[in-house]
Parts: sequence; structure tokens; C-alpha cells
Amino acid sequence: MARRCATTATPGPADLARYGPSVRIGVLASGSGTILEAMVERSLPVVAVVVDRSCGAVAVAARAGLTAAVVERADFGPGFDRVAYSKQIVDALHEAEVDLVAMAGFGTILAEPVFDAFPGRILNTHPALLPSFPGWHGVADALAYGVKVTGCTVHVATLEVDAGPIVAQEAVSVLAADTVESLHERIKAVERRLYPDTVAAVVAGDLTLPPPEPEAP
Repeated sequence: MARRCATTATPGPADLARYGPSVRIGVLASGSGTILEAMVERSLPVVAVVVDRSCGAVAVAARAGLTAAVVERADFGPGFDRVAYSKQIVDALHEAEVDLVAMAGFGTILAEPVFDAFPGRILNTHPALLPSFPGWHGVADALAYGVKVTGCTVHVATLEVDAGPIVAQEAVSVLAADTVESLHERIKAVERRLYPDTVAAVVAGDLTLPPPEPEAP
């Protein structure tokens, strides 16, 4: 039985409310799957898990009764076709009729097709208080800069990495004895609570995602 009538229009951020509790979440993961596990424990309506490599998230998905679609990234060289790969990710998410995408430590930067398919409906989490310390080394950069407070940010993912509208943030104090590893572990503890809670608020209609800024011409 169809879940809803087929439509040629792609829902925008505000349109998620019309699905109510039937919002379907697709999670993109590459690592241990701890964020995915936190989302499952929070009883979020995750219907699809997509990974770009063999990883712990596959086992987490299996324990939750979900099959992880492996869209393997075989090319890590300069010839990697990011657009073609992104289209494969879109196909996997569309196959599961996903409404909202939650990136959970996904290791491949995606191209336009994903953001065109899910405009303003892709969430991500970053281990720093954006806009400070974007990029892959946010924890190390914050520690090296000498800040006393860093944290975790949930934001709308956009084509420009870590630059989308901020949805939620929580601070984490930097301790004098912190290493990158110890600080990151405390940030991840916050992330595993803040991110599922934020997604839950979106699904419940208590939080409307801000639209991403239009791309510069």
C-alpha cells in the first residue's frame, strides 16, 4: 500500500510537517554507528541506513532490524566522480522513500544531486560550535587555538561543508588536561543526546528547519 500519493514536487523544509509521525528518516554513516544507535534508542523513525564502506554502523542497523545499503566508495583518488556517486546515494534514499536525511559521521563529501533531491532536509552534526572550527579537524583546531569552550552543532547540511543554518548547539568546556581524544569523547557524549533530540523535535513538528541560503550565482 502506498504511504502517500506520488508527486513530482520535492518537499521543502516546512513540508515535513504534513507527514506528521510518518516522517521517514535515512541515516548516512561511515563509522562505528554510535549516533545511529542513539537514534534507534530514541525510537526515531529510521527506515534506511546507507554506508559508503564496511563499518560498525552495518551491525548497528542489523540489530535494529534494518538493512544497511552499502554504496561503496571504491575511488579515493583525484578522479573520483563525486556527482555520479552522489546520484547513487540519492537512488538508495529514494528507494526507501526517505523524507529527512541525517548524516551521522558520513565520510564522503557529497555533491549537488543529494542537496537537489532533499533541499533543506539534510541534517548533520559537527564537533565544534559553528561557525568556528569547521572542517574535518574541528576538535583539534579548537584545542590548538586555546579556546575554553567548544561544543557540538546540529545544522542543515549544504553544498558548502559545515556552512548551513544552525539548528541546535550545546557547549562543552575544554579542560586543562584535555587531549584531542578526551575532548572529542565528551563532545560525542553530548552529540549522541543533542542530535537525536533535535531530529525528534523536527519529526514531531516542534522544530521547523530553516531553509539554506541560496547558492551564490
